[in-house]
Amino acid sequence: MGKGGDKVVSDRAETVYTWEEVQKHADKDDKWIVIEGEVFDVTRWSRKHPGGSRVISHYAGQDATDAFTAFHRTHRRQFVNKYMKPIRVGKIAPDENKQKEIDTDFRDLREVADKMGLFNPSYFFFHFHFLMAVLYEVVGYLTLAYFGVNWFTFILCGLILGTGMAQSGWLQHDFGHLSVYKSNALNNFVHQILMGVIKGASSGWWKHMHYQHHAKPNVMDKDPDVRVEKLFVVGDNMAKKVAKQKNYWLPYNFQHKYFPIIGPPLLFPIYFQFMIFRFFYQRRKTHYVEFLMFLSYYVRFAYLFVPLVGVFGTLVLYEITRVVESTWFTWVSQSNHIPMEIDQDQNRPWVKLQMHATRNIEKSAFNDWFTGHLNFQIEHHLFPTMPRHNLYKIKPLVKELCKKHGITYQEVSLGYAFKDILRSLRKSGQIWFDEYYHYHEKFE
Repeated sequence: MGKGGDKVVSDRAETVYTWEEVQKHADKDDKWIVIEGEVFDVTRWSRKHPGGSRVISHYAGQDATDAFTAFHRTHRRQFVNKYMKPIRVGKIAPDENKQKEIDTDFRDLREVADKMGLFNPSYFFFHFHFLMAVLYEVVGYLTLAYFGVNWFTFILCGLILGTGMAQSGWLQHDFGHLSVYKSNALNNFVHQILMGVIKGASSGWWKHMHYQHHAKPNVMDKDPDVRVEKLFVVGDNMAKKVAKQKNYWLPYNFQHKYFPIIGPPLLFPIYFQFMIFRFFYQRRKTHYVEFLMFLSYYVRFAYLFVPLVGVFGTLVLYEITRVVESTWFTWVSQSNHIPMEIDQDQNRPWVKLQMHATRNIEKSAFNDWFTGHLNFQIEHHLFPTMPRHNLYKIKPLVKELCKKHGITYQEVSLGYAFKDILRSLRKSGQIWFDEYYHYHEKFE
C-alpha cells in the first residue's frame, strides 16, 4: 500500500477535512470512510458493495485503510480504484493524516509477507482437500451400501458425513476469503459449489455474516458472531448491558452448563438452517442460482439414502451429520474468540483490534487438521486472504510486531481453549447475575 499503483486514487486538489468532520458522517444515511488519507462517501455505494453493505458501513467515520487492504488482494486493487474515484469527496488534512507507528509497522510487515510469497497458494493443497470433501460423502454412502444397514454402520456413516462437512467448512472458508485463485469469479464459483452443492448452505449468507466478523471481531452490534444475547451473554460489557433489561430469556448465570447442550449441537441444525432459508427467501429474486445449488444437496442426499434407510432414517442421518458438523465447528471457532475481549467499537488500529479479539491454538498435525489451520487465528485475522498453509510462516514476525508494541500474543492448547469457553461463560453469567439484581433493586 502507498506505492504507485497501489494507491486507491491519485493525489489531486480536493476538499480537505479534519477527522472531526469525517466522524460526523457515521449514520445509516450518511457514511464516509477514509482509505490512505482519502475520504469517500459510501452512503449509496455501500448497497452495491460486493462484500455487503454492512461490512463497509461498520467503518463509517473511521480509517478503513487496513481493513480495505486486508479484504482486497494486491493485484485487484487497481481494478477496485475505478469504483472508488467517483465517490471520493476529498482528503484528510495533512497535519491530521499521520500514521501511527503500529500501522506503519504492520503495513511494512504485509509487504514483507508479500515478498516472501506468503499470499501465493498451493493449488495441490486446495485441490487435494476438494477431492477429500467429495470422498467423505462417497465413503459415507458406501459404508451403508456395501456393508449393509445396522446401528454401527448407520452411526459410522453419520460420523463420516459429519467429518466431511466440517472439513468442507474449513475449505469453503479458504475460497470465501479469495485465498486460492487469482480470479475472484473462480473463487466465488467454487465457493458456491462447496457451500451449496456439497454442504447444503449459502455462499452469499456466509459472506454477509463472516466478512462483518472479520471487519469488527468481537465488537458488539457489529460482529454477528457475538450477537447472541437471546441465549448467552459473552464478555463483561455485554453481561452488564443485558442485565439492565428487566426481562431476560434464560438464566445466564447457568449458561456455562447449558451451552454444551443447546450451543454446539444445535447451531447448525436449527439456527443456521433457519437463517439460510430466510436469507434465500429475502433474496429470492437475485439468488435463485445459488438456491438451486443449495437445493441440489438435499435432493442428492435423499436420492442416495432414502433407498437405503427410508425417509425417517434419512432424516435422522441428516441430523446426525449436522450435529457432528455443528459441534465440531462451534467448539473450534468459539475457542478463539469467546474468552477474548468483547466490547463496543473502540475504533482501534487494525492490529490491536484483531489481537484483542483473537488468540491461537498450539500447532500440531492434529490441530492443523482438526481446526482447518484456524489454530493460527491471529495470523488469519491479520491477513484474511493469506492461504492457510502459509499462516505459520508469518507467525514469528507477527510475534515480533506484538512484542515491539507491547501487545499480548495469546496461544493455548486445544484442551485449555475448550475449557476456557466454559470458564468465560461462567464469568460472564455471574457478572450478569450480580449486575441484574444490583441494578434492579435500586429501582424497586
